Order: sequence, then C-alpha cells, then structure tokens
Amino acid sequence: MIKTITKVGNSQGIMLDAALMDLARLKVGDQVNLTVHEGGAIYLTPVRPVVAPEEASAAVRQVMKDYARTMKRLA
Repeated sequence: MIKTITKVGNSQGIMLDAALMDLARLKVGDQVNLTVHEGGAIYLTPVRPVVAPEEASAAVRQVMKDYARTMKRLA
C-alpha cells in the first residue's frame, strides 16, 4: 500500500484509512511504538495493554458472582 506524506500543521503525517485501521485493530487514541530499522524501514507496533492473571481471575470471579443466577439457569 502506498501512502503520501502530507503536511499537518507544522509537522508531517500519513493518513491511515478505516480499512487499514480495522486490519491493524487500531482506533483513534491508541498508542503505537515506532521503530526505525537499518535502511530506513519504519515499523509501527500497537501497544496492547497486558492484563495480569490476578486481574483476569478477579474479573471472572466478579462476573460469576454477578451472574450466578443466570449461569445456574444456563447449566
């Protein structure tokens, strides 16, 4: 995919269309890590939050508690 660098205020930027944003699972406001490799290749890597196992377990326990009646009906 070829993109053109454009002027954005006093800076430069590249516009990412909606289809590309969807493919990369990005949305406005997301953070990306930018690295420049030898030869000038630029890589953008999404910064994805990591959930600690304890946080995930606590969230599951809370959901099970909140929806215990519904879960029993579904079982």
